[in-house]
Order: sequence, then C-alpha cells, then structure tokens
Amino acid sequence: MAKQILSCTVNDEVVEVLVRPYETLLDALREEMSLTGPKEGCGTGDCGACTVHLDGKAVASCLVLALQARGRTVRTIEGLGRSDALTALQQAFVDKGVPQCGFCIPGVLMAAAALLTENPHPTEDEIRYGIAGNLCRCTGYTTIVAAIVESAALSAKEN
Repeated sequence: MAKQILSCTVNDEVVEVLVRPYETLLDALREEMSLTGPKEGCGTGDCGACTVHLDGKAVASCLVLALQARGRTVRTIEGLGRSDALTALQQAFVDKGVPQCGFCIPGVLMAAAALLTENPHPTEDEIRYGIAGNLCRCTGYTTIVAAIVESAALSAKEN
C-alpha cells in the first residue's frame, strides 16, 4: 500500500510524515518522528506504556492508526516538560523516587497529566482509577499515587 501524508501537531510543532495506512500512531511517533518516549509493551492497549495525549485526552497510541491523528494535536512525554524545566508532576515523580526502570513511567506520567487536567483535585480513588490502564512491574503504585497527590496539592497552592 502506498504511504500517505500525516500532517498533525506533535509537541507544539506541525509535522508531516509519510505513513502506511495500517501504521499505528505509536509506530509513526517512534519510527518516523524519533519520539521514543512512548513504548510498546503489549500492542493491545492493556499496559499503558504507549500512552500519549490526542487532543488532550490520554490514549493508547498502539490502538490508534497514525492517520487518525491527521489534523489533530498529539503530545508525548517529550512535550510534557523539558529536562531543564520539569512540570510539577514530573518533579513530584522524581522527589518521590518513582522512576525505576523507566519503561512505564512516560505512559503513567501522560495518564496522570490528563487526569490532573480534567480533575485538578482528585481523590486517591480517582487517581487510582485514572492510572488504572498503566501497568508498572517495578515500583508498585504507592509512590506513583503519592507523587500525583503531591503534584495536585502543589497545583492547588499555586492557584
């Protein structure tokens, strides 16, 4: 099949790449745009390692065809913050010692960021529900939840 042009906004930059009609957004991000933050863990949308924002909503990029992002806005972990200016959420993950192997953390951060955008003051149950689609085999979830709680508390103080 002939490749088609995918034109969309990724991490605040308009991009145009050639993709096959059956190529996933995850593959396009990793292979065509060299954005390797989203990972393929399961390829079936069960693990959350490939979570990105599509028009502000957390999605499993392994389940979205690349061409479905045409004309839309995509944000990956690379566009969430900068290494010299972490978001409050990213800093809370560092402060709480969340990152272990790092495989799932980009997806967890993207799910948590989407949750906090929709609900800036979530309860612990809402946090657990909001990140339920993200599996972590290293840390468990206690430090992840604590980091999200801390980030929400900091945001509440700032606003």
